[in-house]
Amino acid sequence: MQVTVETVSKLERKMRITVPASEVAEKVEVKIKQAAGQARIKGFRPGKVPIREVRRRFGPGILQEVSSEIMQQSFAAAVDQQALKPAGMPEINDVVMELDKDLSFSALIEIFPEIKMGAFDEIQVTKPVAEVSPDDLEMMIEKLREQRKSFLVVDRAAALEDQVTIDFSGTVDGEAFDGGQAEGNKLVLGSKSMIPGFEEGIVGLKAGDAQDVTVTFPDDYQAEDLAGKQAVFAIKVHEVAESTLPELDDDFFKEFGVEEGGMEAFRVEVQNNMEKELKAAVENRVKTQVMDGLIKVTPVDSPKALVNEECNRMRQEMVQQFGGGQQFDVNMLPLELFTDQAERRVKLGLIVNAIVEQNNVVADEAQVRSKIEEIASSYEQPEQLINYYYSNEQQLSQVQSLVLEEQIVALILASAKVEELPVSYEEALKPPEPEAVEGEGEADSTPEVIDDAGDDDVGGEDASGVEKA
Repeated sequence: MQVTVETVSKLERKMRITVPASEVAEKVEVKIKQAAGQARIKGFRPGKVPIREVRRRFGPGILQEVSSEIMQQSFAAAVDQQALKPAGMPEINDVVMELDKDLSFSALIEIFPEIKMGAFDEIQVTKPVAEVSPDDLEMMIEKLREQRKSFLVVDRAAALEDQVTIDFSGTVDGEAFDGGQAEGNKLVLGSKSMIPGFEEGIVGLKAGDAQDVTVTFPDDYQAEDLAGKQAVFAIKVHEVAESTLPELDDDFFKEFGVEEGGMEAFRVEVQNNMEKELKAAVENRVKTQVMDGLIKVTPVDSPKALVNEECNRMRQEMVQQFGGGQQFDVNMLPLELFTDQAERRVKLGLIVNAIVEQNNVVADEAQVRSKIEEIASSYEQPEQLINYYYSNEQQLSQVQSLVLEEQIVALILASAKVEELPVSYEEALKPPEPEAVEGEGEADSTPEVIDDAGDDDVGGEDASGVEKA
């Protein structure tokens, strides 16, 4: 076998592989003899078909079959011989496949880039420092009550924070438009879920009242044919209900798994959950900055094959969010929609894998156990969940990847420039601002490197055409 390699670009290599005709012929003859012993041809006894007849009838097909096998084997051998690391499947061209001629073909491949790791001490990280204050705890308890509020029908005019049940029908220049009609629609006034002016126009109306409300669609409204236009909505009020917050009693506490201990136990439970959420938010913000920093200090070229593969994977994940693809055509989502984020993920994956290899990092089993116990702590029978993780290779592998990622972040932070910034609890929970990386689009706020759990949520359009864009 002869192999020549041509450098097409930074990551592309074109291999020309030639296999001697004698090697091909030898394997073709073996296949023909095997076929002669198995062939069933009219006029010949089984197993007694002459070789020349088998060669005449089946020779071209056998040559193609043998050549395909040799091409696969020779490609793998050539890659090993040249010490190349393909990043995807080869593109096969210029095939010469004829009897009594050398078998030759070209294989265009992309290779993994060499990673020249940047200096970790050039990475800058601002770490939020916050705590759960008594005021934060009280605000959270009120939020939990607000989430479980109920509405009681009242006989009075509607006010902000009331829930109204209405029919409405909208027109623009006297013509109805798609999404501008609804019956029995429940709306909390002041929620800002409708276009500006709509909810305000209902304040002061009672059950049985009807009124026309004139509003103007925002200039950046999602439906371009309505953007900036004035509309008139005929509104009929059927019911007005005021909100009522639940009492902080045992029934309320049980909704959060607090069966005994009353208010004190409930406050402890809420505080613990807030502290877990705060810890996770801080870690995520730090990790995002570390990953942003890695890309800045470590230039790397992304193999197109890996980027396309990641784009397809991300597209398929998005399709699953729309009901598993049963009512959604995957081709409606162009791959270009995912290119920037996919390229970022590929780069980070390459860099992190290089760090793992260069520093011989393996997932610490004690940390893996601790992580699993942390996950299981919120379940009634944590030991069963722990056993499940250790008996399920896929689930265990996911936790090991999480731990390995944490170890990589810790390794980098040991050298990075880290500045602590005191912030409030609420500010610490805010998602980190995406940072535009040179040569890329905006970075996702929670970069996926080793673990690919979770993606940016994609919101669907509301059913009503007058919902806020």
